[in-house]
Order: sequence, then C-alpha cells, then structure tokens
Amino acid sequence: VQLQASGGGLVQAGGSLRLSCAASGHTASSYAMGWFRQAPGKQRELVAGIRSGGATAYADSVKGRFTISRENAKNTMYLQMNSLKPEDTAVYYCNTGGLLRTPGRYWGQGTQVTVSS
Repeated sequence: VQLQASGGGLVQAGGSLRLSCAASGHTASSYAMGWFRQAPGKQRELVAGIRSGGATAYADSVKGRFTISRENAKNTMYLQMNSLKPEDTAVYYCNTGGLLRTPGRYWGQGTQVTVSS
C-alpha cells in the first residue's frame, strides 16, 4: 500500500486547512486509516482515525475542530481542520494498515501544517 498526502501549508490562527491522503494498493479500502502528527521535539501522536465502515476516533485536543472522512471508492481520506491553533503546528502523516487508534505499517510522506499566531 502506498499513501500520498497533500494539503498542508501556512495559515493564521483561526483558519482552516483540508488534508487529503490517497491510498493505492491491494485491499487499501478495507483498512482503517488515520492521521498522526509530530511536532518538533515531540512524539508522533494520533490526530484522528476512521474505519472502513465510518467509525471515527479523535484526540481530545482536536475534538470539535477537526473532521476525518474517507471515500472508499476513491481510496482517499480527508482531514478538515477548522479553528486552527499554533499548537496544531506539526508534520501530519497519513497511515493505514492498523486499527482505529493504532497505526499500521503504511505511512505517507508527511505534509507540514504551520499555524501562525
């Protein structure tokens, strides 16, 4: 399975961004998918996950601001990020092959999200 993430960038606090992750490969649509992020000097952490059937999970820090979704027919996952805060600044990675909150072995290349205050 290969993952291609896109949509990062620089935005002011309070703004919005939408990340996309396109998956290719055998049975990609049957896996749970998720977004993880890593800020400088910090460990990589779960942002949000979604099962193929649509069940979702979010980190407490993003609940109510971020929305994860997927289009199984297109093998594509999205992360709509609203009300962005400077502490959301990180490299965001898409992942698949694991469970709802646990990453699998397939990682995308990462996309930088920078939120200025």
